[in-house]
Amino acid sequence: MLVVLERLSVGVAAFVHVFIFVLESLLWGRPGVNLVFGISAEQAAQSRLFAFNQGFYNLFLAIGALVGVVLEVVGYSVVGNTLKYFSCLSMVGAASVLMYSQPHLIRAVLIQGGPPLVGLVLVGFQRL
Repeated sequence: MLVVLERLSVGVAAFVHVFIFVLESLLWGRPGVNLVFGISAEQAAQSRLFAFNQGFYNLFLAIGALVGVVLEVVGYSVVGNTLKYFSCLSMVGAASVLMYSQPHLIRAVLIQGGPPLVGLVLVGFQRL
């Protein structure tokens, strides 16, 4: 049961990061996206390349997490787990940096870092 919950948490974390990729790399500068990130149209225009790059960072983390789950399921557990854990630790690390640098963005911290943290905690319970 814990394995299923862990995989689900990692999947949710991957989905969140794919969604962030879409916002940052594909939809950046649209009024609704500007509202989500709390920026003006001018700020969005100035940070377009940064957001584009940051979006791909999120996409690559999501791919690592999902490929890790797939590899684990098909029997390559060492490689799969390594990819999952590295991706989730990176997601939690990025959320921690966001929390430290922008404490008022706690909602974004929880969205970005909550699911991968749950997945990592569940891994710990499986090892007991």
